[in-house]
Amino acid sequence: MRRHGRLIRGVQWVVVLAYAVLVVLPAFLPLPDDEARILDHLGLFAQFLFWGIWWPFVLLSMVLLGRVWCGVFCPEGALSEAVSRHGRGRGIPRWMRWGGWPAVAFVITTIYGQLVSVYQYPQAALLVLGGSTVAAVLVGVLYGRGKRVWCRHLCPVGGVFGLLARLAPLHFLVDRARWEARSGGITRLPNCAPLIDIRRMDSASACHMCGRCSGQRDAVTLVARVPGSEIVRHGAHTASGWDTALLLFGLIGVAMGAFHWGASPVFVAWRVALVDGAAERGWWWLLSDNAPWWLLTHYPQNQDVFVWLDGLLIVAYILATGLAVGAALYGLCLAAARALTSPGAQHHLALAYVPLGGCGAFLGLSMTTVTMLRHEGLAVPWVDGTRALLLAGAALWGLWLAWRSSAAHSQDTGRRALATGLIAVGAGLVVAGWSALFFWW
Repeated sequence: MRRHGRLIRGVQWVVVLAYAVLVVLPAFLPLPDDEARILDHLGLFAQFLFWGIWWPFVLLSMVLLGRVWCGVFCPEGALSEAVSRHGRGRGIPRWMRWGGWPAVAFVITTIYGQLVSVYQYPQAALLVLGGSTVAAVLVGVLYGRGKRVWCRHLCPVGGVFGLLARLAPLHFLVDRARWEARSGGITRLPNCAPLIDIRRMDSASACHMCGRCSGQRDAVTLVARVPGSEIVRHGAHTASGWDTALLLFGLIGVAMGAFHWGASPVFVAWRVALVDGAAERGWWWLLSDNAPWWLLTHYPQNQDVFVWLDGLLIVAYILATGLAVGAALYGLCLAAARALTSPGAQHHLALAYVPLGGCGAFLGLSMTTVTMLRHEGLAVPWVDGTRALLLAGAALWGLWLAWRSSAAHSQDTGRRALATGLIAVGAGLVVAGWSALFFWW
């Protein structure tokens, strides 16, 4: 990868061009009718590619290969780095370094995407995806010099990618002693676009797997490892409170609420009761549908319009789900840490939920894949069985991580078993939440 950097940059620009065409053009085309198909309507093709293939399998690639997508293919990263070479090169401000931005950005983007129906309409996709790209370019113009400041600190999915990359069976291993010996290999320091201190790198979380540092001082090597072993070995000192917040409240809780609300009988019951209440009190503004499309879904030609009450209720449902699920899981992590008599271990143990977090997001996004394939007349009878297997496998993987990670905090087998059992309760709650959507509602 280091030797063929020019080829990789060429691939990045091809992806940028394809991304621009598929995001921009469909927004200016008429919406497809009921007879339109994926291969004869650019809007449907872009919808299927982005939400049916692109995003689900980008998440999967993080688990299999680490953040290769970020370093080799991501159009936002490529554009941000390219413009920053000729930008103002300002230092990164303190406010931008705040560790909570990945969690906040993920929650805001997820909720806003639901309000404008980003998975269904190309105008909404242009607004959300295009807006993120414009922001990435602006950050590149202002900050850093040939760096990816946006990717490191502000990308709405960067934190999620960092969590999933810790599961990957490939990573760049750094031999610090060789690095500091300054002998052999390539001695000229590479441009690490995501701003990593390569010498001290012991996590794949921030690494973009671009290969630029491969072979540096004979100290950086691409190696295989047991999937998830980074969490076991290094989670005790690399896990942070913001990782826990993003994972439990965001990637699991908020994401579950975002995919749930459209099918949830609880949401329907709330809506019926609130509509009746608003009508009785004469609060007709809550039932009006005059919101612009960029604030709430408004496509009357498709009989798809949100009233103000819908918007408020969607936000409330997603946030309530995120808080309830996140609080339950965090409480179990705290109890598990207490069982190990190791204050602070809750952040390490929380990482045991990364497989379930990634699995839930993958299955939620792939709902678009399944729906569109069925609309094309393709039978997918294996879907329910696959979903069940993936959820079960992710839960078991998480329990294995919890058991192994607990050894870093206690050698008492009983305490470790109790802690793992508490994490298992949380895994059961997450599996039940996704099962309700896929199998019961």
